[in-house]
Amino acid sequence: MTPAIEELKIQLVAAISMMERAQIIDFNGHFSARVPGTEAMLINSGKSVRSAISVDDIVTIDLHGQLIEGDAPPPMEFHIHASIYRRRPDVQSVVHTHPLWSTLIGMAGKPVSPVIMQAAVLGDTQHFPKTASINTRELGEEMAVSLGEHRVITLQSHGAVIAAEGILESFVLGVYLEETAQRQYMASQLGDVYTLKTDEVEVIRKNLWRPQLLQKVWDYHYAKL
Repeated sequence: MTPAIEELKIQLVAAISMMERAQIIDFNGHFSARVPGTEAMLINSGKSVRSAISVDDIVTIDLHGQLIEGDAPPPMEFHIHASIYRRRPDVQSVVHTHPLWSTLIGMAGKPVSPVIMQAAVLGDTQHFPKTASINTRELGEEMAVSLGEHRVITLQSHGAVIAAEGILESFVLGVYLEETAQRQYMASQLGDVYTLKTDEVEVIRKNLWRPQLLQKVWDYHYAKL
């Protein structure tokens, strides 16, 4: 194993642990990283205990779900990751989360809207209308088509999927999605909720999508572990 691959595994373990602590991932949920320059990915195994995860729980699979390295099968929904990697060479990391607030909003038939500044970096949030475990290639491809060139898609009554340039970016977008949804729901109990205008979103996105600010979010959550 190369030092670069070992570092990706360590990053995945940290990201999963932080998301579990933040209640964005529960006993399910999975986080992957593309093995650079290959048609393979690192992902936590299906049996991994998300609240006690280690590098031994990270397996290497190809885009058909076949084990390359490791001793446990991948999650049944590895198709989420594989389908996005096949369609999106720009994507280096994918996470499927099971967040409370953004799932609730989707169950009510509402979109997650840019109601706070951090939401500006999410882009146009997509929605997959089927309530299903994405455990076949056909469903994975259908979901990936719905995601298109975007970064975030909510799954009807089934959490969300984030696809981004790396583990850090996927983690931060997952955190921002849930923070946005929570505040949107709470504000909606008080009345009409202000949604950022298109020009506001563009200005804020440029200000907030900076490596040092993304790292700040990671460091905040990492210090809690």
